[in-house]
Amino acid sequence: MTPTAQFDVLYSPLAEDPMLGEIVRCYVAEMPDRIAALLASFGSGDRNRLTTLAHQIKGSAGSHGFHQLTSYAAALEQLARGHASDEEIGAAVGALAEACRRVRCR
Repeated sequence: MTPTAQFDVLYSPLAEDPMLGEIVRCYVAEMPDRIAALLASFGSGDRNRLTTLAHQIKGSAGSHGFHQLTSYAAALEQLARGHASDEEIGAAVGALAEACRRVRCR
């Protein structure tokens, strides 16, 4: 990823779909809660919850057209499941949270 790419807005191609647009809009609207849950789980040291949240985002992001999030979520899930340091997990949480903050509907 280039340094400027981290600030790009992420749009779902499904947002304009007549059948799926509302679901995508709901997903985007719920993203602040997902970010808050990630940060709270990391802050409390709850790696099990963090793993679950990352796994959920990994699956749901692609289903809603935000495929860019899946690699961030997969990386966090793997770190949280393993023996990674708090610093490594914190960096992955930060990267996923930042990517999640960039999702938008068109």
